[in-house]
Amino acid sequence: MTLRKTILATSALTVIAGAAVAEMANDMTLVSWGGAYQNSQQKAYVEPYLEAHPEVSATWDESSAEAVAKLRAMNEAGNITWDLVDVVAADAIRLCDEGLAMEYDPEELLAEGEDGSSAEDDFGDLIVSDCFIPQIVYSTTFGYRTDMVPEGVEAPNDICDVFDLETYPGKRSLEKRPINNMEWALLCDGVAKEDVYDVLETDEGQEQALAKLDTIKDSVIWWSAGADTPQLLADGEVFMGSTYNGRLFSVIEEQDQPVGMMWDAQVFDLDGWIIPAGLPEDRLERVKDFVKFATDTQRLADQAAYISYGPARKSSAPLVGQHAELGIDMGPHMPTDPDNAANTFVYNYDFWADYRDDIDAKFQAWLTQ
Repeated sequence: MTLRKTILATSALTVIAGAAVAEMANDMTLVSWGGAYQNSQQKAYVEPYLEAHPEVSATWDESSAEAVAKLRAMNEAGNITWDLVDVVAADAIRLCDEGLAMEYDPEELLAEGEDGSSAEDDFGDLIVSDCFIPQIVYSTTFGYRTDMVPEGVEAPNDICDVFDLETYPGKRSLEKRPINNMEWALLCDGVAKEDVYDVLETDEGQEQALAKLDTIKDSVIWWSAGADTPQLLADGEVFMGSTYNGRLFSVIEEQDQPVGMMWDAQVFDLDGWIIPAGLPEDRLERVKDFVKFATDTQRLADQAAYISYGPARKSSAPLVGQHAELGIDMGPHMPTDPDNAANTFVYNYDFWADYRDDIDAKFQAWLTQ
C-alpha cells in the first residue's frame, strides 16, 4: 500500500471512529440508592470513567427503591428518562419478565476477566436473569447500639434477639417492606430455615409471619432509605435496626459510632444494573460503553475499597485490599468472610419475583392496622 493510500485509509478509520463516538449520548442518568453505596460507585467507576471521557456528564437519581413502579410508569407514558438502573436481583427478574429491562449477552456487553476468564464464567451463577448485570454481593443484617445493651446482658448475637423486647428493650428499625422481615419472623417462630419459603407461599404462613411481627410492631420505626437505620443508630433513637452491611460498616468504621454488627441470619443478596428497554440508540451505546468499564475486574475490586460489599466477579476477589481512606483490611468486613457467614439465610429471588406484589399488598395493609 502506498503512503497516500495508508493516510487515506487511516483518515477513513478516524472518521468512522469519530462517527461512532458522535453517536453516543454525552449525558447519562444513573439510578441508585444514595448514601455510602452510591458514593462507592461514584468513586470506583463513575469518576474514573468521566475523567477518561470529559465530554460526558452523569447525573444520579436516588430512586432505586421505587425502580419497578417508576419504570412501569415511564414505559406506560412512553418516556424512559433513566439510562442505567441499580436494582436488587429480584427486582431485575420482575423487570425482565415484564419486558421493562433489556436482555443482553454477557460475552458481548461485559469485559473478560483480568485472569482471562470469559465474562459469563467470571460472574457465574450470579447472573440470575437475562437482564441482570451483577455488581456486588451484600447482606441485610442488624446493627445495635453497644452503649444501650442492658448491664449484665450479653450483646445481641441471635436474630431472634430482635423479637426479645424483655431482654433487649428499646426501639427497632425495620425496612418498610415484607422482604427479610417475613423470613426472620418465621425463623423466630420455629420454622426451619429450609422450610421458610414453603411456609411463606401459603396464606397461613403469611399470617404466621405477620403475627410474629405483631409482637414488636409497637416498638418499630419503619425505614425506606438505606441511610435511615445508620442515622437512627447514630442518633440513639433505636437500640437495633436492620440495614445493609455496608451501611453499618460506614457508621462503625468511618463514623466511629458506638454500634456493633450482628451477623446472625444475615440475608445474602445481589445488587446490579439493568438497562431499561427501549432506550434511543445514542443513549444505549453510551450506557453499553460505561457498563463494560464499570463492571470490569479492576473496577469492581476498586469498589470494595469504599464499602464492605463483595465484588460479583471471581477475578476481582484477589484484588480486594484495604479501605481507600482508613487503610484497614476489607476482607474481614465482607459478608462472605467465614467468621461472618457462620449462619446465613439465602434469599430466594424467584419466590419474591413471583409473590412480591401480593405479599407486599398484604404487608402494607397490615402496617395500617
